[in-house]
Amino acid sequence: MQLLIFIIVYPIIWLISRLPMRILYLFSDLFFFILYYLIGYRKEVVESNLKTAFPNKNDADIKNISKKFFKHFVDLIFESVKSFTISEKEILKRYKYKNPELINQLAKQGKSIALVGAHQANWEWSISLPLVLDINVTGAYTKLGNKYFEKKVKESRSKFGVTGLKTSETVKGIHKNYTNKVQALYILLSDQSPQVHKTHYWSEFLGVKVPIHTGAEMLAKKYDLTVINYVTKKTKRGYFETHFELITETPKEFDNYQITDKYLKITEESIKAQPEYYLWSHKRFKHRDKYDEWLKNKKTSQK
Repeated sequence: MQLLIFIIVYPIIWLISRLPMRILYLFSDLFFFILYYLIGYRKEVVESNLKTAFPNKNDADIKNISKKFFKHFVDLIFESVKSFTISEKEILKRYKYKNPELINQLAKQGKSIALVGAHQANWEWSISLPLVLDINVTGAYTKLGNKYFEKKVKESRSKFGVTGLKTSETVKGIHKNYTNKVQALYILLSDQSPQVHKTHYWSEFLGVKVPIHTGAEMLAKKYDLTVINYVTKKTKRGYFETHFELITETPKEFDNYQITDKYLKITEESIKAQPEYYLWSHKRFKHRDKYDEWLKNKKTSQK
């Protein structure tokens, strides 16, 4: 059955990806109308997230941001499809890097790097990182259920030189490189909401106390990784600009969670600058009322 689905669906995806961007955006406009006005996909979730994150905005502002988000969200789907066949020339024209020299200078010093970021603007086209960086680039990915699509998606994401690691194997891969003294940069998107029972730290994010992923910080300290944040802004439809910011070259000198807090502050600022381009379609604050229960369970387990 997996093979049959792949044989039917993948050629369609490939043919769509071959279309010029201007044509893809015409399809995007049509799908936006269907998704937003006819289906109403996750509109309540998005508006609820926005109201929580921006309590001072009125209903009209929330609906306006929500509508812009969905326009961008559908664009992102088609931009992701375009990844299958996009050329090196086109992706570098559309996805600019402002200061790759920051990373390249550190790479020359022999540093390995944890590149932290959020689901902002377009993170899929960061597959182009090896085209501007003088360091091996590794990205974690979630394994797909269909092994045939899994193979094609992995090929697409590695076409410019990114080495893919399954999320479950990321730590093992970093440890192996560290042991063998293999220098690399690791892309670690760190804004997802972790499972409460696996949470080590809670902090304020967009004014709400929520569980926070701390894996990037812990890996940086354990394997002496320089921590750099990357923020991608949308400059116009189909065009993006990424800026790198050094968080620290000496992670072991920081108290626990200070690096994570610096990352959260940068992420909040980028979201507030372009709120319509953040990934609001997931329940970002679903654990907001569970802090007291988590704290109680933690104290009980420590007795």
